[in-house]
Order: sequence, then structure tokens, then C-alpha cells
Amino acid sequence: MNLVIKKANEKYLEDCEIALTQSTLGEQYFAKAGSARNAITEGLNQGNLYVALCENECVGFFYIIPNGAFHSFPYLHLICVKEEYRSKGIGSVLLEQMEEIVFQTANKVFLVVADFNPEAKRFYERNHYCQVGEVPSLYRPGITEYLMMKEKK
Repeated sequence: MNLVIKKANEKYLEDCEIALTQSTLGEQYFAKAGSARNAITEGLNQGNLYVALCENECVGFFYIIPNGAFHSFPYLHLICVKEEYRSKGIGSVLLEQMEEIVFQTANKVFLVVADFNPEAKRFYERNHYCQVGEVPSLYRPGITEYLMMKEKK
């Protein structure tokens, strides 16, 4: 599969929204109409939203906040692949590209993954992220977020 990763523009908002709303994360945190679009638009407006294109179709995206962790380190806010393209390595390519970008200026990157999403946690662990903490009820009561970190090699 030939993928191109590039900065997003408004043309890709709908595809990104579909990817997010049809994900485990989206079902839990972005079920309210418009909330996924708002989060994605925020990343676009900041210039921190990147898309994966396969034959000019947007198949996934990531949104980073450069100093979003502890006001000092990059934070991976969102990463998502369209449902029909999952388990094809696109998430790994997106993660690799995100790391290439953030490790130009930082030696660590952070993210959180929810306890209701064990597959995502395993994905990050396979990609050498380690759990460095947990925050109960961070975004929603009863849901624990695992703080994950990866250091530059």
C-alpha cells in the first residue's frame, strides 16, 4: 500500500471525522454530534493535523500538540484509521511519521490511552511506548487513562 503522509487541509475533515467517530475512542468520547469535527478542526487550525493518503483518499490522521504534555513535550492527542483500512499497518506508519516530526525537537513524546481500549494500549506497547502512570476519571468518571511515553533512541 502506497501511503503519503502530509499536513491536512479542510478537504480531509469529513474523512477524518468518519475515522474518529467510527473508532472505539470516538464512540466513547466523541459521540455528541459535532464534537469529533470540533477536535479535528482544532488540530487543523493549529497546523498540527496530518493525514495518511492512499491513492488520494484520506485513510487516517494524527493530531499532535507540540508542548501538550507538561507544557514541555509533544503530546499525541488523536490518531485514527478509517475502519476499512485498519490492521493494514497504516496506524504504525502514522505513528512513525509523528515520531519523526516530534523527535526533531524533543526527546520524549506522551499520549494517554483509555482502559476501555486495550487493543490501542497493546499497539502502543508494541511500538515501544511504556506506561508511566495512570489517571483515574481524567476525562470521564470511571474511565482510567494510562499515560504512555516513548523516548527518542
